[in-house]
Amino acid sequence: MLSPLLTVIGPTGSGKSALAVALARHFDGEIINCDSLQLFRGFDIGTAKLPLAERLSPPHHLFDIRSADESFTAADFARHVNALLPEITARGRLPILCGGTGFYLRALLRGLSPGPAADPLLRARLEQRSNLPRLLARLDPEAAQRIHPNHRNRVLRALEIRILTGRPSSEIFAQGTDPLTGYRVLQLGLEPPREALYSTLNRRSVRIWEAGLVEEARHLLTLYSPAAKPFAALGYKQALDYLAGRVTQDEAIADLQLKTRHYAKRQLTWFRAEPEIVWQQDFGTSPQIFEQSVILTERFLRGSV
Repeated sequence: MLSPLLTVIGPTGSGKSALAVALARHFDGEIINCDSLQLFRGFDIGTAKLPLAERLSPPHHLFDIRSADESFTAADFARHVNALLPEITARGRLPILCGGTGFYLRALLRGLSPGPAADPLLRARLEQRSNLPRLLARLDPEAAQRIHPNHRNRVLRALEIRILTGRPSSEIFAQGTDPLTGYRVLQLGLEPPREALYSTLNRRSVRIWEAGLVEEARHLLTLYSPAAKPFAALGYKQALDYLAGRVTQDEAIADLQLKTRHYAKRQLTWFRAEPEIVWQQDFGTSPQIFEQSVILTERFLRGSV
């Protein structure tokens, strides 16, 4: 018999964590992080990570498991979750995957072809190119549309796959291997009204900045190189620009607000292309959404969804 797995997904700022925690308390669940940045230690304010005390009950997994100078891929994520799920299920708890990194979720549920191994010499040559997104657009237009130009590592990997295999990365990954087995999945998606979401993100950007984002970034720079992957993330990039004197505080906050809205839009575009998501048109903090989610989850656990 297949075991149940619940996912709570959607754009940044949609209230995923609040809903996941409420459902975990209601259904005796444990939460698994599906945010590619919240797994890095020390990157707390900019990622809107729940405080540690709030991650103890209900139990949270895959938070703070890597330092910023360590890599963590979608394949790593799938392997970690595949190891966690049987442990949670054996405890009689409901595993609840929560986050907005769609590529991680796809890697878990549908599997990934590993593709060719990394080629250090090719990587070194590509790193010397001045405009990698433009090169990707010429060699692999579909990947160029799917990958944001600022996601340098993903751009590099797509180029590497295209050059080494002679085939687009989308074609390689479409052959996904090792999809999740032994579980049936209910995917709850949050899609608040667009204007309300954007207003929330604008306010949250200010709160994050005022909560000490710059001070957190300054401290992290004493531990890691500014080239470390998490520093390219929303919030930290603006904080580093501010610390370097490239922008004023007002300019940094305005850029953070704009880029966060764009990121939320890209997340929704990604998730809209995914099958079998049950969409709910409000924030996860809404009592009505919680009640609706409880009904959907109860039906799912009975096997009727």
